[in-house]
Amino acid sequence: MKNKKYLTKYISIALISAGIMGFVSCSDSNLEDVQNLGAFDTNNYYKTEAECFSGVVATYDVMRKYAGGFENMVTFFNAASDDFYSGGGSSSDGAGIQGFSNYTINSTIMPGSYWNDFYQGIARANIIIQKVPDANISEDIKKRFIAESKVLRSLYYFELLRMFKNIPLILEPVKASDDYYHIPQAAPEAVYEQIEQDILSSIDALPMTVSGVDRGRMTQGSARAILGKIYLYDNKMNLAAEQLSQVNGTPGQVSQYGYKLVANYADLWKVDNKFTTEAIVEVMHTNESLNDWGFWGSGRDEGNSVCIMTGLRSYNKIADDAPAMFSGWAFNPMTEDLFNAFQNDPRANSTVFNAKQLVQDSLITYTPAYKDTGYFLKKYLPYTADISTLPGPTELNFRQNYILIRLADSYLMEAEALGGTGARAQALLDAVRSRVGLPSVPVSMQAIKDERRKELAGEGHRWFDLVRWGDAPAKLGPRGFTAGKNEILPIPINELANTSIKQNPNY
Repeated sequence: MKNKKYLTKYISIALISAGIMGFVSCSDSNLEDVQNLGAFDTNNYYKTEAECFSGVVATYDVMRKYAGGFENMVTFFNAASDDFYSGGGSSSDGAGIQGFSNYTINSTIMPGSYWNDFYQGIARANIIIQKVPDANISEDIKKRFIAESKVLRSLYYFELLRMFKNIPLILEPVKASDDYYHIPQAAPEAVYEQIEQDILSSIDALPMTVSGVDRGRMTQGSARAILGKIYLYDNKMNLAAEQLSQVNGTPGQVSQYGYKLVANYADLWKVDNKFTTEAIVEVMHTNESLNDWGFWGSGRDEGNSVCIMTGLRSYNKIADDAPAMFSGWAFNPMTEDLFNAFQNDPRANSTVFNAKQLVQDSLITYTPAYKDTGYFLKKYLPYTADISTLPGPTELNFRQNYILIRLADSYLMEAEALGGTGARAQALLDAVRSRVGLPSVPVSMQAIKDERRKELAGEGHRWFDLVRWGDAPAKLGPRGFTAGKNEILPIPINELANTSIKQNPNY
């Protein structure tokens, strides 16, 4: 994203309105803070391009939720899938992630940040959408800032829909004088309709491609990919296929937006190999924020926390030819079932870290942690070569980017939207397999499901896939998943007290 250095300076400015804090958390304890924040006169800000851009940067920054902080999307949703366990130091290491993994999660242990953080992003977007039209900047830049904010707001609403389903729909800043304790939950269909139309109306105001310091900002291609994914979850398959086909172009070739599968799958996980031709929506992480424990998880830290969380505990290299790694916290150990699924798959070497075999070969030692299987997710491991040379704890300053949507994912989503049948669906599936040297298999929904599991393993998608396909009860029933309940999460308890928000069914 452009000019990340602006973030720390302007982060508080993006949170100036009472409305932001009002619907982020509606407990009585926050009332005094809400009123004080509401005293800031926003009419005197967002007048220049720099001021407006600072708000856009702050809106983008919520994307750090996918891989930043202990309560990130990747490790949390990996832990609830059939591919990984919660892991960590013990069965009480992170009540939320442990409860989600074994389906004892409730509104008390449900981390509030999964609600709050995305609503903070929505609030920031609402301010930009309201204030930018009156700024003293060119019309083209106004349109781009508003389009970026609408796409981001739509993305954040989409995540809230996938997690909680029954959510308030707020499209403008909430004022201190508003009755923000009683903003009603909207019908999910209404939220889907709003965010789909918002992206459709924004695409033409976005650039076709970006380069240099603009990398990471929304383009027409990334907006279409997000929209296609939203349509897929909204069961609008024809519309999903239409949008995704524009993103994908001819399978295996360069698309109109410059997207192309990278030749070597392993290159996707090289820390300094950022913004490849396969990246459609990529979340930036850096060590330049000098993240420290005092603000870890607060929104001011920019490191990729998945790296330290998935690393092995007390890792010790005892042979020269063993990998050199920094010790981590052992979250998301891989299930035996996923390990077995990777047998004879070329992607295994980039996805599976077989610590069990390395111990048997007397190459390493490590301390087994909770739910240890000996198999770990390799894609984000904290290698010593990637340790930051800048100030700040090593654990919090890994700079590996997280790719939210990449071209192989988009190929497989389009193939799914096509019903897993036909020549184009076959070509899309073949392109993903051919990239890693696998032969063609007849396209079908099951073939697409199997391919998504291995191609995207550990990237935070599997749980949502299982729920979308209706496969979660069968796959996750042994973990405690209950049909009609666990397809969505409990709304955090702090959002219920003294508000009109109703808890989701069966929680």
